[in-house]
Amino acid sequence: MSKLFEPTQVGDIAVKNRIVMAPLTRNRSPGAVPNDLNVEYYRQRATAGLIVTEASAITHQGQGYADVPGLYTKEALDGWKRVTSAVHEEGGKIVVQMWHVGRISHTTLQPNGGKPVSSTNTVAKSKTYLVNPDGTGSFAPTSEPRALEASELSGIVEDYRKAARAAIEAGFDGVEIHAANGYLIDQFLRDGINDRTDQYGGSIENRARFLFEVVDVITKEIGARRTGIRISPVTPANDAADSNPQPVFTYVVEKLAKYDLAYVHVIEGATGGDRAFQQGDKPFDYQALRAAYEKAGGKASWMVNNGYDRELAIDAVESGRADLVAFGKPFIANPDLVQRLKNNLPLAGLDQATLYGGGSKGYVDYPALETAA
Repeated sequence: MSKLFEPTQVGDIAVKNRIVMAPLTRNRSPGAVPNDLNVEYYRQRATAGLIVTEASAITHQGQGYADVPGLYTKEALDGWKRVTSAVHEEGGKIVVQMWHVGRISHTTLQPNGGKPVSSTNTVAKSKTYLVNPDGTGSFAPTSEPRALEASELSGIVEDYRKAARAAIEAGFDGVEIHAANGYLIDQFLRDGINDRTDQYGGSIENRARFLFEVVDVITKEIGARRTGIRISPVTPANDAADSNPQPVFTYVVEKLAKYDLAYVHVIEGATGGDRAFQQGDKPFDYQALRAAYEKAGGKASWMVNNGYDRELAIDAVESGRADLVAFGKPFIANPDLVQRLKNNLPLAGLDQATLYGGGSKGYVDYPALETAA
């Protein structure tokens, strides 16, 4: 049997296999409160070694899409307690992805209809998901943001701390810091977005300052071994761009190595798209990135993501290139994905109409689950 299906340790979290359910935004939590559908959805997928929840906003200001869950009201946290209890009852492990979207938002989603906040005043060439008055959903261009004052950032860092503590009290086994895909932390990291001239702009060290303020406060609050982080070195998601990403993310992982984190979660290529996508003048070297992390003393589990199938995942783990492999859309259509991968059985096709607010089934042409001969 492949190591992919064997148990391992992820920081302080013991997992029963190396298959991770990736975070998947579903727009199914009206009022930012997880409900019965969330409970059943995650319960069904508890055979994953580790579940990373859909991204969940740390504050109302951090919200960027309609009907996504939060971590900042009693009602939301009570909803999450039901989810974590259900997953644990099935023998699963679950961490919450902590989210502040920054400029990838809309005034209708912000407190008092205000502007979204970011590292910059520049509008993202991106869209967000809104719910119309008739209940239907549609995508709309993001609103013009305002650049945060340096003096405001300590307040957002404190919001991360409070959300991390709330997550643990809601029963999560840990948290994942969302530092990827063009959201707020990534908006500080990327030179294609960050146009600041203060201590949070310019040099790589300055652009990474906010990220490490967040990492510092969360690891001190709940422990580094219950903290993971997600990065996406070259993704163009949400208008993210950097002229030379290799040194940026080498600096990031070398500094992350000083923390005893649970895992580092790396999106390879364009999120949800071309694994070979590149930014900058040279191809991004993911193996060199991990080597730099380990050379700096990093010991966290290395999680890879984007377009992995059974063969690629087995090879990544058997070769030692990765410790964990995250699967996204296949988990939407296949609640029993682990068993299907283990027995090399057919996978159900994804029903595109259920990706966001519509429907609960998630799949088309669901094949019978049979034990392999």
